[in-house]
Amino acid sequence: MSYNMYLSALLMAATCCSLAISYLCWKRRELPIAISYGLGMLTGAFYTFGYAFEIVSTSLEHIRFWLRIEYMGIPFGTVLWFIMVLQYTGRQALVRKWLVATLMIVPTITFVSHHTNEWHHLFYKSMTLNYSEGFPLVTLVKGPLYKLHVYYSYSFFVVGMVLMIQMFIKEKLRMKKQVALMIIGSWGPYGFTLVYLSGVIYMPIDISPFGFIISGVFYMWGIYQFNMLRLAPLALQKVFASMQDAVIVFDLDNSLTSFNQSANRVIAGINNKWIGQPAVQVFSQYPVLLEKIKQGPFMEGKVQLAGHADEQFYNVHVSFINDKNQRPVGKMLLLSDVTDMVRSEITLLENARQLRELNTFKDKMFSVVAHDIRDPLAVLVNLMELMEEEMQTYGEDQQEIVNEMGQQIHNTFTLVESLLEWFRSQSGGMIFKPVERDLAQTIQINIRLLLVRIENKQIHIISEIPKDTFVYADKEMLDLIVRNLLSNAIKFTNFGGTIRLRADRSDHKVVVSVSDTGDGITSDQASMLLQEDYPVSSTGTAGEKGVGLGLTLCREFVHLNGGEIWFDSTPAQGSTFYFSIPTLSEASSKQSDSLRGGRA
Repeated sequence: MSYNMYLSALLMAATCCSLAISYLCWKRRELPIAISYGLGMLTGAFYTFGYAFEIVSTSLEHIRFWLRIEYMGIPFGTVLWFIMVLQYTGRQALVRKWLVATLMIVPTITFVSHHTNEWHHLFYKSMTLNYSEGFPLVTLVKGPLYKLHVYYSYSFFVVGMVLMIQMFIKEKLRMKKQVALMIIGSWGPYGFTLVYLSGVIYMPIDISPFGFIISGVFYMWGIYQFNMLRLAPLALQKVFASMQDAVIVFDLDNSLTSFNQSANRVIAGINNKWIGQPAVQVFSQYPVLLEKIKQGPFMEGKVQLAGHADEQFYNVHVSFINDKNQRPVGKMLLLSDVTDMVRSEITLLENARQLRELNTFKDKMFSVVAHDIRDPLAVLVNLMELMEEEMQTYGEDQQEIVNEMGQQIHNTFTLVESLLEWFRSQSGGMIFKPVERDLAQTIQINIRLLLVRIENKQIHIISEIPKDTFVYADKEMLDLIVRNLLSNAIKFTNFGGTIRLRADRSDHKVVVSVSDTGDGITSDQASMLLQEDYPVSSTGTAGEKGVGLGLTLCREFVHLNGGEIWFDSTPAQGSTFYFSIPTLSEASSKQSDSLRGGRA
């Protein structure tokens, strides 16, 4: 049997090797480089398959047929290999549709001219059979289009090899092995073709296809032994692409090899052009991620990425990717969005804080009630006992005692009324529900509730609060604050006096003032007012008495709504009580600050 049969069998083995690599690339077709690499190996399979049958053919017609099969792959192999080199060396950004279309012009001319050579003979000037080796071989006289094809292919081969050699020089030792395998594998078909075309060594047959045997061996070795992550990352599976969490894959040199679609929502601007870029460039805006990917495997929760204006929080998990021998071949960064969980946690903490404040206030109010209700009730009991004794013993007129009892009963009623206001405002379990309210409308409603007292003392009420002045506060609490301050102003204003209400905006807050023309507050009273838990109630200008609970409630309610309360007073000229209340914009800003402060 002639040796051409052995060579044919060897070429069929090379064909199978190329097809196997193409199949592996098809399984990993989500990665652009796998497509160009796989198609390149498929063109080699056409070449080796066609030549395997060409060297065992017995007629010129059969040889022409198998040459056409070979040239279904030969013209396009170099361009596909060059595209693969661009992607492999980190120049994915250059691979555009227009560039690929331009590079394919000459291969297309080669393909068409070869299949139509009988019409023009510009590719092969002549084709004859040669029996010098004991079996028919074709002798080809090359035409100008064949030379164009050769020059074109080797020009790209030289540029591609320069790029891979540059990469080999720059890479670390572990990566040098992978690049070396790629260089040796690429030299296989091109090196053999160069020897054949140069004529340095006499070769009766074209040895170019046998170079694919060298390529197949080294490529398969690289894929299985070194697991070329740049060509076939282990993490790139269907589940990887569809995950809601962002997954970003790096090799051991911290160069980007792959990422899923969810990563686009987390890392600004990431795209396929970044494949092969170092982590320093990928995470230039996210130093916290860069630091973690360099450290190695770890898990850290609730990290806010810099530059995210929408306050997004992520759990960060970095792990090694191991091959079948449990050797690290890369790193995987997993980012899980936990923003909703963090915000819920912050809301719960804020609710817990408010609940603690309300419970503390409740306990304080119970103490106030116990203190304030004890004395008037004790006086009532004593007066009642005294009245009974005197009425039984002397039978005298007890008008003075009855008047004092009436005053004490009135005080007790006022206290109970204040307590009812408090409990009514907290019905449903002490729930704090701030809403946006029209301040001018709130003032007018509460003025109407106090109209009888205002008219009895002939007091002039002037409200300078413009319409559509909106504040953000709990409705019941705001009503109680306004009503108590108005009630106190009425109490301490002389007959025919004036009460003036104003509202001024200041730093996203509204400062409300209630001014009266009463007697003012003494320095001793001023030092204790709004400071003590149990203030002593003063008598009004018409002899009105209170229990001292109103301002305590005002102070607590203003604080709960995020404001402050204070006063100015000039003896014999009157007093002005101020309280601030937030607007909706300020409340939203505080919530954002709370979110930033709650970051782990």
